[in-house]
Amino acid sequence: MAGIVLAAMIVIAVGARLIGPTVRIVEQVLLAGSVVIMLFVMAFVGAEVVMRYVFRAPIEGHLEGSELLAPVIVFFAFSYTQATHGHVGMDLVLDLMAPGARRWATVATLIASIFICAIFAWFSYKLAYQQWDYDGVTASPPYYKTWPAAASLPIGYALCAVRMFLQVLNLVAPDSYPDYAPALPEAEHIGGPE
Repeated sequence: MAGIVLAAMIVIAVGARLIGPTVRIVEQVLLAGSVVIMLFVMAFVGAEVVMRYVFRAPIEGHLEGSELLAPVIVFFAFSYTQATHGHVGMDLVLDLMAPGARRWATVATLIASIFICAIFAWFSYKLAYQQWDYDGVTASPPYYKTWPAAASLPIGYALCAVRMFLQVLNLVAPDSYPDYAPALPEAEHIGGPE
């Protein structure tokens, strides 16, 4: 497994000028898909509540359908969140370090995270493949297929591992490897000057 990850790192380092912008586009497409799915789930659950309590005709399989879409929502946006540092940061110790030490601590953390994400991607891929191979479905009608939701995990973990390696390359050699993170608009701070 470590050999495969190292080989992938070499390929990414060599092809970073092509892979970086491609990853950025894929992240934005998956993020858009995640948002659309989230809006659909909200409308679906809202419609189910109306159907159940107003018309006394609940939508069959609403709970299973919403549960299956939850990991898709999360893992399609996973790499984009890493790219934009949109996650909850635990930077207390890093903030106390000198800039050089902070950079190398971040590199070490990212490299460890790459291997962890690669392991999660591998095992979640095996699970998704098993669900597809066995034609896995939910336990109750309308018997939704489970493999599409399961497939979102290896996609999210693998893409996040690639994103983290691009971040490592940028931290180690910023002149050779620019930051391929999506451009974000300036944040508006609550209570700030207007």
